[in-house]
Amino acid sequence: MPALSGFLWLISYWLIGEVVIHFTALPISSGVIGMLLLCATLAVRGRVPNSIAAAAQPLIALLAMLIMPGVVGVFFIIGELAGQWTAILIALVLVRYSAW
Repeated sequence: MPALSGFLWLISYWLIGEVVIHFTALPISSGVIGMLLLCATLAVRGRVPNSIAAAAQPLIALLAMLIMPGVVGVFFIIGELAGQWTAILIALVLVRYSAW
């Protein structure tokens, strides 16, 4: 039963992200906004509740499958990225060697 409670927390933060995106028209995924809000909440609390940890463990195991549609989608817009390889490579190098 803790996993069900954890999933409800995760879905609630995702829905809060949807509301934020709806009212602010930010060009960011609602899932990203929701997870940032969840991260802030957990940082303030200072710990991760067992229910959220129980819900997150199966999702971590499926992470590669959850990311795959976005990775495949890049192949459909590769023509639009053709003139931006220098910027993409610089960004990847900076992210790889940044301090954080």
